Amino acid sequence: MTSRERQGGHIKAWEASGLSQAAYCRDHGLNSKTFGNWLRTYRDVQKHNQPISLIPAKITPVASVSGYLKLRCSGGHTLELSTN
Repeated sequence: MTSRERQGGHIKAWEASGLSQAAYCRDHGLNSKTFGNWLRTYRDVQKHNQPISLIPAKITPVASVSGYLKLRCSGGHTLELSTN
């Protein structure tokens, strides 16, 4: 069992116990500050591992426009591009 698995096991056991963190740590010989760090890390990992939910989008086609694009520069140069 890895250290992370052991920490996760303690966190799940604490959640199921109904005890305060201090009482659980006292009963299991754990440092309460260390346990608090484990809990913060565990919750951060859980928060970032949430699945992404996608929202359906309705796409409405837009009629194509034909024509051109004209760009005039301050130096007197002009650039014309066809949009076809």
